[in-house]
Amino acid sequence: MNAKAQVKAGRVNNSDIQPRRMDFQFDPDMDKYWFGGDQFKSVLLTSLSCTFPEGERFFVRSVRHYQKNITNPQLREEVKGFIGQEAHHGNEHEVFNALMQEKGIPTRKVEEFVLNGLKMQAKWLSPERQLAKTCALEHFTAMLAELLLENDDFIEGMDERMKPLWLWHAVEESEHKSVAFDVYQDQVGSYWIRTSEMAITTVEFLGFTIFHYFQLRREMDDPVDWKSVRSGLNWLLGRPGWLRKLGPAYRAYYKRDFHPSKRDSSALRKRGLRKLAKMLGRPELADQAA
Repeated sequence: MNAKAQVKAGRVNNSDIQPRRMDFQFDPDMDKYWFGGDQFKSVLLTSLSCTFPEGERFFVRSVRHYQKNITNPQLREEVKGFIGQEAHHGNEHEVFNALMQEKGIPTRKVEEFVLNGLKMQAKWLSPERQLAKTCALEHFTAMLAELLLENDDFIEGMDERMKPLWLWHAVEESEHKSVAFDVYQDQVGSYWIRTSEMAITTVEFLGFTIFHYFQLRREMDDPVDWKSVRSGLNWLLGRPGWLRKLGPAYRAYYKRDFHPSKRDSSALRKRGLRKLAKMLGRPELADQAA
C-alpha cells in the first residue's frame, strides 16, 4: 500500500463522526496470501472483505429509510457521518477485492452472491427488520474492530502494506458503532425484533462466512493447506481463540438495557489513529479520534 494514501480533511457534518477518505493504493506485488503467507487467514479475511461493499450499502439504505423522520439534531448529524464512513469503507474494500481477483482469488463471485442475497433480504424483510439486521451486523463489526484495536497480536504477521486498511476500518467502525442502534431505538424500539434478528443474523453471519471461504477456495488452483486450516481454527476457537473471546460482548446485546456506548472505546480509537498516523506518515490523523 502506498504510504502516501490520501486523507482528505474537513468536517462534513456537525458531529464527531467524520469520514476519512483514504484512497489507498494497494501494491500489485503483494502476495495473495497477504496475512503472513497463511492461506487460511488470508482467504478468510479476503472473504470477509468481499461482503463489505454491498453490506455497507445495505446498512446505509436501512438507516437512510428512517433518516427523514429523525428529529434529534445530534443524531441527524451522526447519521450523515455514518453514511459517509460506510460509503468509503465499501469503496476501499472494492479496490482491494479487485486486486485479489487479479491474483486468482474469485472475489467477484462472492461480491455478486452478497449483492443478490441482500436484494432478496430487502424484498423479504420489513424496514424494521432490515434496520435490526444492520444493528446486529454493526455489533459484530464493532466487536471485531475493537478486538483488533485492543490486541496487536490479532493482526501479527499481516503484511505491513495491508494493516492500514484494517486499522482505519476498525477505528471508524468503533466510532459509529452506536448510530444505527440509536436510529433503531428512536424509530422502532422493539426489544423482540432487535434480539430475534440478532439470533437469526448470528446464524447467517457464521454460516455465510464459512460458505464464502469455500466459495473462494474451491475455484483456486493451489491445494488446501490443511496445516494452515488447523492453525487458523485454533486461532479463532482455541488459543488465542479470538472468536471465542467475543462471547461476553456478544451476549451483552441481548440485555434490555444494552447500548453500544456502554463500552467507552475512545482510548482504543486514539491509540489506533496514532498507529495509523505513524504507518502512513500523516501526523494529523492522530488528533482525529472521536
